[in-house]
Amino acid sequence: MPGSASFSGYDRAVILYEYPFNERIRTYLRLERLAERLGQLLLRPSALDHHFALHTLFELLEIGARSDLKSEILKDLERLKQQYLGYRGNPAISEAALEQFIARLEGCYAALQECGKVGQSLAENEWLTAVRSRLAIPGGSFEFDLPAYHDWQQRSPELRQQDLQPWAQTLEPLLEPVQLLMNVLRNSAQAQKVWASHGQFQQNLAQGKSYQMLRLWIAPELSLVPEISGNRMLFAVRLLQRGVDGKLHLASESEAELEFTLCA
Repeated sequence: MPGSASFSGYDRAVILYEYPFNERIRTYLRLERLAERLGQLLLRPSALDHHFALHTLFELLEIGARSDLKSEILKDLERLKQQYLGYRGNPAISEAALEQFIARLEGCYAALQECGKVGQSLAENEWLTAVRSRLAIPGGSFEFDLPAYHDWQQRSPELRQQDLQPWAQTLEPLLEPVQLLMNVLRNSAQAQKVWASHGQFQQNLAQGKSYQMLRLWIAPELSLVPEISGNRMLFAVRLLQRGVDGKLHLASESEAELEFTLCA
């Protein structure tokens, strides 16, 4: 999913694309993006923003309800903890920073383990359940179908935010460890620059190493859209350009500098 970013290799803004190599990281990225969207919408005062904040909250609940998601996150936290415990006694690493990070991992693990079923209190809220069922219907949340929701939308922004904030905080035991895991993953590799010839670039992946995600930066002035594919053996990038017909075509005449990291 694209986003705007500045990067040390560039003296200008670039567009960042992140591509997951497995379904677990794909799910983590979705949770991250939805949490970021929810955080922005909660701060805005309009009823329309809060409508979409609720919609985003329900999307997070839908993903969080996956039966295997919680166990996957707990396993990743434990795996990461064991990795960092192995750094104890390393003179090149600050012991204080290391212990602080391990404590944060343990805190995330305990909070997620103790929270029970993720979002259970929201699922048991009858008002939210009614709104959620109507939002699933196109145009189903207007006042003639859901007067209680219409009434809520007419309240002051402060009152709506007083409801929304604790609902969002209910998902923190799920979202905080995902953010932590993804931050560690993103910092696991060094960036490298390459040239894409005739609108294409392909690279084999090192055997015996399990890569989780590709991060790709492209300068916006190139007006190129990357089509990324990959597996455990290699990844490929096709650079597309919008033609006069409005469709995307392979930029076969383009030579473009790309910067990427392979996160393991």
